[in-house]
Amino acid sequence: MNRRTSVLSAFAMLCTLLSSNAFAADEALANILARKTIRVAVPQDYPPYGFVGTDMAPKGYDIEMAGLIATKLGVKLELVPVTGPNRVAYLQTQKADLTISSLGKTPEREKVIDYSVAYAPFFDAIFGGKAVPAKTFAELTGKTISVTRGSMQDEELQRLAPGAVVKRFEDNNATLAAFLSGQTQMFATGTAVAAAIMQKNPNLSLELKVILANAPCYVGVPKGESKLLARINQIILEAKKTGVLDEISQRWLGAPAGVLPE
Repeated sequence: MNRRTSVLSAFAMLCTLLSSNAFAADEALANILARKTIRVAVPQDYPPYGFVGTDMAPKGYDIEMAGLIATKLGVKLELVPVTGPNRVAYLQTQKADLTISSLGKTPEREKVIDYSVAYAPFFDAIFGGKAVPAKTFAELTGKTISVTRGSMQDEELQRLAPGAVVKRFEDNNATLAAFLSGQTQMFATGTAVAAAIMQKNPNLSLELKVILANAPCYVGVPKGESKLLARINQIILEAKKTGVLDEISQRWLGAPAGVLPE
């Protein structure tokens, strides 16, 4: 075999390998349909997006969204409980096919996962008792704030309130418990979550201190799974057009989903 033939042969083999790898990296949807089950990572400690009800069954906005996607795909739903720090890792390690866990979009996450169009509204803010004044980021300096490690609120606090004393916890229950036990003066969470907390604990006299961001929720999809991403987007956009998203949002957040980025 001459040198030219060897080079052409090697090039053809490389193209074949690249082609097969590209195909292998875009087979999640086919696998889900063949398996007839979709594994969705969801929160279990973040009402009203995901929590365990008194009947010990998972409930919430994210749970209902996962159910809608499974129904539209015609497959069985398998819920995979996750916390804030591991919800992206479960996608990367193929422990879940999707993450529907009040997931916000950040440049860092976009490097390792893909995002659907937005499916739910979400405001991040700092909450605390009325006795501790704070209405600006500057007034958060020196204040102790509990937050869930790796969450959107964690990233926002680092960027917007570098003078705050931030105490990080591994899940949302621990973040709230730190505030309730007096370990911190405030805590960072979503406004809808805070509303649910205030409903359960009316004696807390909580108030919103500072809004961190308007960070809509997106479905997390493994990187490179364009067919799965396109199908998820189709389902969400259809639900948006028909008013289903507004109905789900009204049920769990007390208001329609409104205008969401696409």
